Amino acid sequence: MMKQLTLLILTALLMASCSDVLEEKPQSIAAEVFYKTPAEIEAGLNAIYVPIRRGSTLGALYECQHEIYTEYLIGRGSHAPLNDYTGLDQTNVTRVGDMWAAFYESIRNANIVIERAPLATGIAPAQLDTYLAEARCLRALNYFYLVRNWDGVPIRDEKNMDARELARNTREQVYDFIVADLQWAETRLPDKPRQGGTPSRWSAKAVLADVFMNLHQYDKARDLAGEIITSNKFSLVNVTVADDFEKLFGADISSSTEEIFYLKYARVPSGQGFSYPQYCHYPNSGYYPPGGFYTFYSDSEANPFVKNWDKNDLRYTFNWYPQTFGLGNTTILLKKFVDKQAVTAGGNDYPMYRYADILLFYAECVAQAGAAPNADAMEKLNMVRRRAYGKNPLTADAAVDFKLADYSGKQAFIDLVVHERGYENCGESKRWLDLKRLGIAEEIVQAGKGKTMTQRHLLWPIPVIETNYNKAIDPVKDQNPGY
Repeated sequence: MMKQLTLLILTALLMASCSDVLEEKPQSIAAEVFYKTPAEIEAGLNAIYVPIRRGSTLGALYECQHEIYTEYLIGRGSHAPLNDYTGLDQTNVTRVGDMWAAFYESIRNANIVIERAPLATGIAPAQLDTYLAEARCLRALNYFYLVRNWDGVPIRDEKNMDARELARNTREQVYDFIVADLQWAETRLPDKPRQGGTPSRWSAKAVLADVFMNLHQYDKARDLAGEIITSNKFSLVNVTVADDFEKLFGADISSSTEEIFYLKYARVPSGQGFSYPQYCHYPNSGYYPPGGFYTFYSDSEANPFVKNWDKNDLRYTFNWYPQTFGLGNTTILLKKFVDKQAVTAGGNDYPMYRYADILLFYAECVAQAGAAPNADAMEKLNMVRRRAYGKNPLTADAAVDFKLADYSGKQAFIDLVVHERGYENCGESKRWLDLKRLGIAEEIVQAGKGKTMTQRHLLWPIPVIETNYNKAIDPVKDQNPGY
């Protein structure tokens, strides 16, 4: 009920702000009639989420692209060309072009709030800073998605958002912009989010830790992850049987002690559902009543990642189910996001950052920033592992715990953490970005699928919707390699 209430409020506020979403130049709305009250500013903030929540973006297709790139899933239908690891065919070029447009639409909506909100009267400076911090955190998050998938992109902020012709900024410049926004936001966001699905200061710290990991500034990432852990504001959800993971990912769960930054969805009202489950499931499987596209699948025997997954690990049972459709009786489909009560779209939330991520960030970064792992890093990894086996995360268990003596070498420990993170985040569109960050994508795909990846596959092309109108980007000279 609380999740549905949150989404109803969100819908109402978005309707109040529909003109700033739909107008070609929403920043041209007269300052004297908009962004003068807290309600109007919050409506503008809510509009930032709309483009990235769509099924064409983080609501479904973004996850599909990234999950098929991993070594454990194989795409079907129009997603099958992703299995070739030679870049994108035209259908998928169009899809990622739509994602580019959505990220920039969200950025534009953030820029409008950042530009207009300071013009409001009667709002306390601290409250105004909170609003601006939310907008800047979300703007940074959008640029983080852009830079990891396209590399350097044009930086559009509140000062130049009307400029059509902007050259690609360098990767370094984009990351500098992201860090500046997040560092500003983390000191001004509230301890608790404005409402479900909006960022708190801990959300900003989580994103910033991820950013520093991608910059290979592991000491900074370690310290931020450590701050989140020592705050004692989050904890792993206890699990004793596989179905208990529904407490984390289930469609009827409004929140949990593990939630740090989630995109929120609900079955009702119409248009507020999570579409991703529809791409995961087989029709009449019982896991998603509206049907399913079974866009991707795996093989429990042929694929090393899943074949070697310890079947006593409750995450395996929770994540996979067998389903035959002409590809053999070892075919399995992803079961992580299930909504047996869905009518049009699922009620599951999308977990961008949860406490398990932070524990694993910390464990890896301790080793990456130093000469070797330590007992504290191993303990954080073992907390996640114990939970995976139905144990108390806070109580040592010799039956499942990894031993530091067995992974005392820096690289051996990092490899272990990354492998465990692959199991923990299966289906959440995080694995591919880890493989790219670590420079091991080609190696892992070759070992898991026997495919040789081209460099062209590592970045998405700058879309024609940008190059057709932005003459500062040459569609040939400024394009990503191979396109």
